[in-house]
Amino acid sequence: MPHTQTASRLRPFGTSIFAEMSVLATQHNAINLSQGFPDFDGPEFLKAAAQQAIEIGHNQYARTQGVPALNEAIAAWWKRGGGCEVDPHAEITVTSGCTEALAACCLGLLEPGDEVVCFEPFYDAYLADVALAGAVPRAVTLRPNRDRSAFGFDETELRRAFTPRTRAVLLNTPHNPTGKVFTRDELALIADLAIEHGTIVLADEVYERLVFEPARPHISIASLPGMAERTITLSSLGKTFSMTGWKIGWAIAPPAFTAGVRAAHQFLTFASATPLQHAAAVALASEEGEAYVEQLQRDYAKRRRFLADALTELGFGVIEPEGTYFIMADHTAVSERLGLTNGKGEPADDFVMSRWLIEHAGVATIPPSVFYHDKMEGRKYLRFAFCKRAETLRAAVDRMRTAIGSARRVQA
Repeated sequence: MPHTQTASRLRPFGTSIFAEMSVLATQHNAINLSQGFPDFDGPEFLKAAAQQAIEIGHNQYARTQGVPALNEAIAAWWKRGGGCEVDPHAEITVTSGCTEALAACCLGLLEPGDEVVCFEPFYDAYLADVALAGAVPRAVTLRPNRDRSAFGFDETELRRAFTPRTRAVLLNTPHNPTGKVFTRDELALIADLAIEHGTIVLADEVYERLVFEPARPHISIASLPGMAERTITLSSLGKTFSMTGWKIGWAIAPPAFTAGVRAAHQFLTFASATPLQHAAAVALASEEGEAYVEQLQRDYAKRRRFLADALTELGFGVIEPEGTYFIMADHTAVSERLGLTNGKGEPADDFVMSRWLIEHAGVATIPPSVFYHDKMEGRKYLRFAFCKRAETLRAAVDRMRTAIGSARRVQA
């Protein structure tokens, strides 16, 4: 009997880094800046809407594409945000979070051997979803630009990634974990290549409202000329309304692609939680919902500024995020000052530095090399989540300041 019964297509992925770091955070009573969920609840009106939906009897299976009120609310939300007009019942599918939407897209639209262009570092589910479909990823690396003000990609590298076998581009903007918001010119290049090669685009836009630079607004690639008919736009409620545990997501696509998404969705979950869908419709359609999102964006902008400045003061090389609620920071200067190595006399990688912070500072982060094909590309970074209360971030910074300062004094 083999040691593992895990299917070979999933064996390379192991345990999710989010689960691994959260376990370590608990063991060391660490402040968890690793996993991207808030340490506060979403709005009271939204919880009340869910409770009301339960009380009035919305507790049985929903139709597989979503309860009508939510589909209609998503269509209106999408159009207000710069998307095009869509048929809410023929072109929108409600899923169990954006994670399920991604899996349904890959399983429902890709054939074994198809190639998928994706930008690394990537959310860890991307490669697993591509593997489940029997497809092959073609990675294009995002790297800091010359002045380290943002991440970008090399046009030549992107063009090389397209081959006669390319079926899809997996695009995430605003981008987790780098915080990059793709520019209109970058999106236009991706669109031109998709049209030239006859590929579709899977656009993960779950952080669509969490952007911070007026000069770098979020733009949906589906809104570009020629792209509405070849784009599947994915998003969710969880990030925008601080309800990550509700797992209410959606896929917006032309009917031909929607058919593929629903073909997989019906056998993955069939339908998402009915009362939460009714509450989600309230969130997306109400003035209360819009006011909440606007305030959340302002709050996150302040927390981004606080954490970015604090990490810079501590010696980390911060690449300012233009969106999401994550900061990627180069730990090289800090780990060198601390004298950390990987045990072989080589400079500390991201796992060494993240473990040091958990064990000595009581702060958990994510080592982002797990989000790269080429692990060397990510070994000098850590990912910090700032979707936390202001007091949580202050406590985490105080812990790091004390631990790093004490370690320097010991060495001195």
